[in-house]
Amino acid sequence: MKKLDVPALEIFVAAVEEKSLSKAAERENVVTSAASRRIAELERHLARTLLHRHGRGVEPTPAGVLLYQRAKAILRSVQLAEQAIDSYSLDGQAKIRLAANPSTLLQFLPAPMARFLDGRHNVAVDLLEAHSYDIPRMVADGTVDLGIYHGDRPAAGVSSFPFRRDRVGLVVPLGHPLAARTSLRLDDALDYDLLGYFPRHSLDQFLDYAGQTLSRPPKVKLQVSNFETRCRMIREGLGIAVVPEGIARNYLADMGLVLIQLEDAWAERHFYICVRDATAMNPLMTDLLAILREEAA
Repeated sequence: MKKLDVPALEIFVAAVEEKSLSKAAERENVVTSAASRRIAELERHLARTLLHRHGRGVEPTPAGVLLYQRAKAILRSVQLAEQAIDSYSLDGQAKIRLAANPSTLLQFLPAPMARFLDGRHNVAVDLLEAHSYDIPRMVADGTVDLGIYHGDRPAAGVSSFPFRRDRVGLVVPLGHPLAARTSLRLDDALDYDLLGYFPRHSLDQFLDYAGQTLSRPPKVKLQVSNFETRCRMIREGLGIAVVPEGIARNYLADMGLVLIQLEDAWAERHFYICVRDATAMNPLMTDLLAILREEAA
């Protein structure tokens, strides 16, 4: 006996939910005639009428309602199977996908990743660099398994756990008019050219976040995302920049730079680890989350 066809079930479910073959076809990215043909084949295979067609669209028969309920469960099982397989690399090794913002990758992950991978020879970890505002969505939609982001509060739609805190400071070259200051507010530095990026990554998002603490927008003539490159640009006199303090300290002595503490409240950042569902993780993810939370403690 020919088995039920998953693409046909997807089209059937879409037709029931959309109450229209044309809308179901659009949702499943096929032409309407193809959608109609797949459902007709499904009805022939089951020897039952599944949909009533009328001028307003379609509606399921009692047999169609039963199939719709079972098909939803089947498609959910297929989705879960695909997600489970995604946790393995192409050669069959166990794999975890972890997304974090650049400063987390540099400052906070080397030590816990070394602990996690020690003795685990058949495990692969994909570390993906992403913006903090994207990471919870990536976890929620299954693009990655775990994420680390910074924010004012835990993101909605995922399970989040406190991770680390850091501060950003202002980096200037030796001899700069501000170099003698030990601390200041960013507003005190707005007479000078600043190099991007800022917390929240884009200037517009940063101004939405911190604009009330600034009397005017900063002058930004050059956007530099890489921290080391940003510090080299500062050394060459191309501007001053906001840099995480822990990263900036790696370059101060070698490049002749000065780190000034920022007094603005937004200069302290709170980082969170997030997963889609903390109650439904495989053992590897559970172990990695435990190590990351120990690191936080």
